[in-house]
Amino acid sequence: MNYLAEIPYGAYWSTPFTRWQGSFAGLHSVEFAAHVAKRELARRKIDPSGFDFAVLGISVPQKQSFYGAPWLAGLIGAGKVGGPTLMQACATGVRTLLAAAQEIQCGMAQSALVVNCDRTSNGPHLYYPNPRGPGGTGAAEDWVMDSFGCDPLGGHSMLKTAENVAAKLGVSTAEQHEVVLRREQQYRDALADNSAFLRRFMTLPFEVPAPGYKKTAATIEGDEGINHSTPEGLAKLRPVLDGGTVTFGGQTHPADGNAAIVVTTRERARELSANPKIAVRLHGFGLARAELAHMPEATVPAAQRALAQAGKSVAQMAAIKTHNPFALNDIVFARGTDCKLATMNNFGCSLVWGHPQAPMGTRSIIELIEELALRGGGFGLFTGCAAGDTAMSVVIEVGDA
Repeated sequence: MNYLAEIPYGAYWSTPFTRWQGSFAGLHSVEFAAHVAKRELARRKIDPSGFDFAVLGISVPQKQSFYGAPWLAGLIGAGKVGGPTLMQACATGVRTLLAAAQEIQCGMAQSALVVNCDRTSNGPHLYYPNPRGPGGTGAAEDWVMDSFGCDPLGGHSMLKTAENVAAKLGVSTAEQHEVVLRREQQYRDALADNSAFLRRFMTLPFEVPAPGYKKTAATIEGDEGINHSTPEGLAKLRPVLDGGTVTFGGQTHPADGNAAIVVTTRERARELSANPKIAVRLHGFGLARAELAHMPEATVPAAQRALAQAGKSVAQMAAIKTHNPFALNDIVFARGTDCKLATMNNFGCSLVWGHPQAPMGTRSIIELIEELALRGGGFGLFTGCAAGDTAMSVVIEVGDA
């Protein structure tokens, strides 16, 4: 399928991602995303009033985030723009991109801004009143920690889903650690030449605003809190669960940040593109769900559905990016698709730069676009799992306009 919507080349951005309780921990994620979007649109000479649709993706509530996309649009100077606020855990980045593409496909919009943001730091602690409860007390949850720790359908943690799949497929700790070392090596390619790859879509050094957004609180050179693993160091780690295989070194870390993509008609894409000779086309989306407590397996059928819609095979993909909260995910995907494990996720992935949920997929898609551009074009696939044993995927093409 060839969607009517396109992504103007260069009309996207991401902040660095910072490990939770780091430099972004005190910033309201929606306000911070609006602050960044306003600056990045100005750098690209894109007038916010030109948008007629907005999508906000967020999976960790913030104060007043009930007002969602219209609030964010107003903050950036697009006060007449509306749109939905969406949450699909770590699949939110693909889901929001699809929402914008669908709006343009059916003629309801011409130019959409897709913004995804999350702050896992200082997540909300919620209390649900229940006057009929014992002593009149209600129920409470810690949004971030409790969500990581318990799927209400089965009572298991997300980590347990990885262990279930590792046991099913016979994946060892040593295999997972090999993937970690390879992924960190690939990320270091993005840091070469003064982070040349990251600078293609990220403003560096990055000025961290104070909470009032009138002053600069700090300046960071890039992603914050990255691990620098060694074979010896990983070998010393014990599995987190007794009898398991996944160590702390074999999984990602919670993080904070935001990322955004402009989605428009083909004609408008030429106007907003940093290079009008390059087209970024959308060809297929896929959603899938694995059996209960087997989340890492969902990425394979999701990818297959996106590829089927695009009319392409995985062998025709010039580049592949995955969301890999566990190194195990990439092993599962490579085995399920006959992909080369070592060549997936060039220049970085969420296993290395962190897991801020909603913007994670958006950054991955942006990096996929830039890798394809460096290759001179071609088709690319992004796939990533999400809470509830689900996954979403997208197939894009970078080519001549």
